[in-house]
Amino acid sequence: MFFPASGWFAAFLLTLAVEVPIAAYLLRRAEPDRVRLVLLVVFANLATHPIVWYVVTQPFLVGSPEYLVVAESWAVTAEALFYWAAFRAAGPRRAAAVSLAANAASFVAGLVVGAIWPGVFG
Repeated sequence: MFFPASGWFAAFLLTLAVEVPIAAYLLRRAEPDRVRLVLLVVFANLATHPIVWYVVTQPFLVGSPEYLVVAESWAVTAEALFYWAAFRAAGPRRAAAVSLAANAASFVAGLVVGAIWPGVFG
C-alpha cells in the first residue's frame, strides 16, 4: 500500500504533538537540559515513525491486527531502548513505561483525528 509523504508528515506532526510533551514530562528528572530532552524525544520518533509508516506497511495490511502488533511493538520497543540509552538515569523500566504511555496516547490520538478528519493521513 502506498502512503504519500504528505500523509506521513501529518501523522508525524500529530505524533510529535502528542508524544513529545508526554515523554518530556515523564523523563524530566532524568534529563535537566530541556532542549536536549525534547530534541532526543523528537529524534527517537524520527527514527521509528518512518519505519512504521513505510516499512511495516509492506508486509502487513494497514489496520490489520498483525500490522498493529508489529508496528506498535516496534515503536514502543525501539523508543524504550533509545530512552534507556539516552537517559541512563531513567532506567529500563521507566524508559519502557514512558515509551508505552507516549505511544499509546499517540495511537489513540491518531484514531480520533482519523475518525474526525478522514483522509488526513493519506
